[in-house]
Amino acid sequence: MSYIATCRAGLAALQAKKEVNILAIESSCDETAAAVIQNGRKILSSAVFTQIPLHAVYGGVVPEIASRAHVDAVDRMVDYALNEADMKLRDVDAIGVTYGPGLVGALLTGVSCAKALAYATDKPLIPVNHIEGHICANYLTHPELTPPFICLVASGGHSHILMVEDYGVYRLLGCTQDDAAGEAFDKAARVLHLPYPGGPLLDKLAQQGNPGAVKLPTAHTPGAYDFSFSGLKTAFINAVHTMEQRGETARPEDLAASFQHAVVKALLDKTMLAALDHHVTKLALAGGVSANSGLRAAFEQACQKAGITLYLPQLKLCGDNAAMIGSAAYYRLMRGEIADLSLNAKPALRLV
Repeated sequence: MSYIATCRAGLAALQAKKEVNILAIESSCDETAAAVIQNGRKILSSAVFTQIPLHAVYGGVVPEIASRAHVDAVDRMVDYALNEADMKLRDVDAIGVTYGPGLVGALLTGVSCAKALAYATDKPLIPVNHIEGHICANYLTHPELTPPFICLVASGGHSHILMVEDYGVYRLLGCTQDDAAGEAFDKAARVLHLPYPGGPLLDKLAQQGNPGAVKLPTAHTPGAYDFSFSGLKTAFINAVHTMEQRGETARPEDLAASFQHAVVKALLDKTMLAALDHHVTKLALAGGVSANSGLRAAFEQACQKAGITLYLPQLKLCGDNAAMIGSAAYYRLMRGEIADLSLNAKPALRLV
């Protein structure tokens, strides 16, 4: 019997198990991660190797360096996750892996590792969309959360407003028409001469500044729930350069606070509009930008005022990690969505 035939033959029994433990692998960008997740809601282990020191000298992620670092670290992260969960490879029920979107070389490392482990053990292989993983980080933080709800996914590469209609079922309400929010934060941080990764440092700086110090434009988009950060980023860069050319001095704290305020306001206004228009009672944030203190505070205040329950992922689950991939993989498994060994990386993969 072939590998995929064996997996399909045992799928019904696996779906009926009381406790399903999934080994998950994440390697879409510059974090190599592995985790063991039970029933999509409980973290038995989570290991993350960050490559930030490797890329800091270049001011951003270098794809070739990232790929080589993943190759070096992925086996160690898998071993660490299994040891932390007090399990052997034979004890897990399935293997979940990010297969897109992301850097192609980085993705291929994780996919190749997951395929080898799945084939060697006859465990089902579950492909997971990285964006879906970020959404599912909320299931690990809030076991009571169930669809439907609206989720804002904001990260270095993505800014989406999604209606989560069911597990694994999504409807796109709005997205960025150019740059993502996280990318805009990183570019603004670079203008302020903050080291990589600049987004968290800009957030820390902004907490000490005046958000009204610099007036920045508000983008108008064709879609009511769409974003645009390219013009905002350019306006900020021009404002800083103009001040420098005139010999004017502006507090970095004020510049950071003004830029953060503009980005947060755009994300907040469009997401709350979507939530109110669709009459939802539950709203979640996801992605690296969901760790931003200004964003979290603004949504907490707005949701409290609107009578909407807000779900925020734990800070450690906002960035890239394998725990969120294991959660998403569980619900894909329950839907019978498993892959054969032809699974390949898809760097431009869409969620919807």
